[in-house]
Amino acid sequence: MAAWQAARDELLVREKAHTREGDAIAAARRRLPMVEFDGGVKVVGPDGPVPFLDLFQGRDELLVYKHMWWDGAPHQGQCEGCTLSAWHIRDADYLTVRGVSFAVVTTGAWEEVAPFVEFMGYTQPWYSVRGIEEPAGGEMGAIASYLRDGDRVFLTYSSTDRGTEAFIGTFALLDMTPYGRGEAWQDGPEGRPEGQRPAWFWRSDVAGNGDTGPTSRPVPQWRRPGATPEQSLGRQGRHH
Repeated sequence: MAAWQAARDELLVREKAHTREGDAIAAARRRLPMVEFDGGVKVVGPDGPVPFLDLFQGRDELLVYKHMWWDGAPHQGQCEGCTLSAWHIRDADYLTVRGVSFAVVTTGAWEEVAPFVEFMGYTQPWYSVRGIEEPAGGEMGAIASYLRDGDRVFLTYSSTDRGTEAFIGTFALLDMTPYGRGEAWQDGPEGRPEGQRPAWFWRSDVAGNGDTGPTSRPVPQWRRPGATPEQSLGRQGRHH
């Protein structure tokens, strides 16, 4: 125990430095220049076309997750990475009490998106931004932050690549476990199990085995009503 505590104390110094650097990066993020755009641009939700400004729900700050979409694909064929992100923030109470609204946007056509949202049981607002350019639409697979000043709307920040991990608490917890995320890129002690390819556990078969084949689904879907074993991902359209 004494040897463990000594090593733990040494690691804690690095962890604290990492935390403080994260605070400094967040401070720099808040000082990025802002991009004003037309908050009246129409997005499509359950009530039809509405201005992007409506996503703020009367609040001054807005966080958006930009969800990728496979055109024409059934539920089991939709993006496993974006499902991983969106599933982690099904309840935004701690954002809204702080004055920050949350929404999901996607380039999928609303007539495809609506039944997917119902199937997944999502309660956060979703909107289609099909055909809409940045900053409201554009590239998906990102977190974007916006600020409202009356009827004026500004983009303040957008993540890239692994920046979306801010949503995914599972990763932070796995990083505390002996085997980590179980992916081959990790640096692990000798003798630990070899990792697999990235994202191997984001989809699974009906038995819960990590699998990206035609009988797989994004992991949370197996607990959704009506989720049956399938024989195809149904991915024939464009992924964007």
